[in-house]
Amino acid sequence: MGTRVGVGLLGGSTKIAQQFVVSNKLGLHARPASLFVRTASRFDATIAVSRDGHVSDGKSVLALLMLGAGQGTALEITADGADAAEAMAAIRDLLAEGFGEE
Repeated sequence: MGTRVGVGLLGGSTKIAQQFVVSNKLGLHARPASLFVRTASRFDATIAVSRDGHVSDGKSVLALLMLGAGQGTALEITADGADAAEAMAAIRDLLAEGFGEE
């Protein structure tokens, strides 16, 4: 499901980037976007979600909806901060569960 594309340490901060494919039938619509934001907001790490070069704030429902990520869309998610690994694990679980819609 996800392929690690980069991990770096800089001054005690960790940056992790992974690729994911949206698997739920309706894609990243309002409910899953809200779940994503609630999950991401539990962490201090900065979360960014990108599609085709467009980068959105992973802690903003509106920004995620503007990605227009339907089923099968590839997304790159980046977590940057001291708790980046924990944040990425929680996000990975959410996506693996299809946002609870499968």
